[in-house]
Amino acid sequence: MFTETPPSTPWGLMAEFPTAEALVRAAEKTRDAGYRRIDGYSPFPIEELTDALGHPPSRLPWLVFLGGLAGGLGGYFLQWYTSGTSYPMNAGGRPLHSWVSFIPVTFECTVLGAALTAVFAMLGMNGLPQPYHPVFNVDRFDKASQDGFFLCIRAVDPKFELEGTRSFLNSLGATAVMEVPH
Repeated sequence: MFTETPPSTPWGLMAEFPTAEALVRAAEKTRDAGYRRIDGYSPFPIEELTDALGHPPSRLPWLVFLGGLAGGLGGYFLQWYTSGTSYPMNAGGRPLHSWVSFIPVTFECTVLGAALTAVFAMLGMNGLPQPYHPVFNVDRFDKASQDGFFLCIRAVDPKFELEGTRSFLNSLGATAVMEVPH
């Protein structure tokens, strides 16, 4: 029977904070200290936390715009090709390229392209679906969906050093600092 030996270093360190404000202050100090591979967890969205963690602005709006543009152009091209080139049919003396009649389908293809791009880009950018994450191994992490505020520094951060990072998190006013096993 094969048993895998656990790695010598943890996946990261996680600190628990009593309030959302304390979590935001700790995230700002952590970013200012030079840590870059950090995540924050709370039971509700905290708008300031995204900036405090140093996340860049999302590229999702641009991707949705490009998806809508591609859907609209694709829908318009399909109608132009089928009615003007592939199967031309003169109905009622209208021109073969009757762009006014193409507007409703072009609009719907734009909405479809933007919506599909938004869903799949959001899933991809968030790394979903993710049924398992190492932070689920921390006993107190179940409070993150109720009343807990957590800050996690990953071990792959260039500045991470187990005892130094642990003392840094304790200096931020954390109520508990736990290792996150793999």
